Amino acid sequence: MAEYVEWKPRYNPWAVALTVTLATFMEVLDTSIANVSLPHIAGNLSVSEEEATWVLTSYLVSNAIILPISAWFSRLMGRKRFYMMCVTLFTCSSFLCGLAPSLSVLVVCRILQGAGGGGLQPSEQSILADTFPAAKRGMAFAVYGMAVVVAPAIGPTLGGWITDNFSWRWIFYINVPIGIVSLYLTHKLVEDPPYLIAERAKGRPRIDYPGLGLLVIGIGCLQMVLDKGQEKDWFSTTWIAALFIVAIYTLIAWVVWEYYHPAPIVEIRLFRNRNFSTAMFFTFVLGIVLFGTTVVIPQFLQLLLGYPAVKAGEAMAGGGFMMLLMMPIAGQLVSRVDPRGMMCFGFLATAASLYYIATHLSLQMDFKTAAMLRTYQTLGLAFIFLPSSILAYVGTPREKNNQISAMNSFVRNIGGSIGIALISTMLTRQAQKHQVYMTAHTDSGNAAFRQLASGITQTLAQKGVPHPQQQAYGRIAGMVTGQATTLAYIDIITVMAVVVALLSPLVLLMRRPKAGGPAPAAH
Repeated sequence: MAEYVEWKPRYNPWAVALTVTLATFMEVLDTSIANVSLPHIAGNLSVSEEEATWVLTSYLVSNAIILPISAWFSRLMGRKRFYMMCVTLFTCSSFLCGLAPSLSVLVVCRILQGAGGGGLQPSEQSILADTFPAAKRGMAFAVYGMAVVVAPAIGPTLGGWITDNFSWRWIFYINVPIGIVSLYLTHKLVEDPPYLIAERAKGRPRIDYPGLGLLVIGIGCLQMVLDKGQEKDWFSTTWIAALFIVAIYTLIAWVVWEYYHPAPIVEIRLFRNRNFSTAMFFTFVLGIVLFGTTVVIPQFLQLLLGYPAVKAGEAMAGGGFMMLLMMPIAGQLVSRVDPRGMMCFGFLATAASLYYIATHLSLQMDFKTAAMLRTYQTLGLAFIFLPSSILAYVGTPREKNNQISAMNSFVRNIGGSIGIALISTMLTRQAQKHQVYMTAHTDSGNAAFRQLASGITQTLAQKGVPHPQQQAYGRIAGMVTGQATTLAYIDIITVMAVVVALLSPLVLLMRRPKAGGPAPAAH
């Protein structure tokens, strides 16, 4: 098996890395670029904004289903061929999304687009793991990390700019030329390593129909619950409760079935590896923090400070630039120092930045402060993302690279979905709690309230505003709501800071890779 360990690609590994990163960046960008365009899509297709959210939901459900089984598809048809098929499907369905004459057609095309996009992230990560030796994987994963982390940060800004200056259809059309270039370069530069070719020569894997069916139902129902739960008031809605029950029972049955199946679609037994299971847990938390803050900060800027979507997106751009700066630094360090120490620093730095955000969040915050808060928040993420990805491969055979990368992408995305759902729910509940408490002190028996109401009433009366007293009470009510919601945001970010800080000692559960050791060999 030595020839598998010593195999090197015929082309420059960095050319391969940039090639596969191109399509992955395009796909990750598409998960967030459509968010700010929903009102335009709803108006153009004559549907409500609530109905238009199926443009997002359909993509996420389809994407979530394909992510964990992409490794199995790679074994079935060859990784390069599967990757090219995903790029082709994503590109063609993007073009059809742009042409969609109705919401139903657009949703169907988004389902196809999500299916194509679901195979890109894990395929890229496994291609990088095989293309680069273990000692150089850090910088390779840094390139991948830039695509995964930076794309969601610039997606809302780019989507808003395209929609304002052209049409919402162009957020899909821009994928077409990128997809064509990616296909050409992939055909020329990317190749399957010998161990994958030898594995395919043994015959196609047996299709696990029960496992596939359980996974599709379980993940599909779970993603629907997470995406629509807060909007439908969670379990007070019968169909949300029913989908949740189906998801839980189906996923438990799927885990048991896959664990004992001789040729599973997803290698559940990989979780017996301490490094892999711990890395997946950290990736899950990273998904919550990364996607959660990507939603929380723009939401605060738009709903409470009145920023337009494009301006809120611009405030997030500093985080993307910080990741571009820190990823190469982390990539250089990860092969020279203990990755566990890097992760510990990353967790503590991220926790400190989240606490800093919580202490500086206010309704008087200016644009510069908002942009800097997001920039600080991303400072430590590179020191979590890269070491976690590297350590996940320690102690696992090389032929499991596809499974590791697929599960890594899947866990991060599910963490993001759960994080967004939890944050949305906590925000509503905490805002209500704070508002009840503050409202209890806004009555005529409170001297401070009487003084405030009298002052506002007099000011409005001097300006000739009709019904000044009613207007004063209305403005005070708006102030109470704004303050209560701000306190809810502060509560959420503080909880996230504490949770991330508590993760720092858990890095000691992971085994450090051998210094200068070879990439894991095929068995």
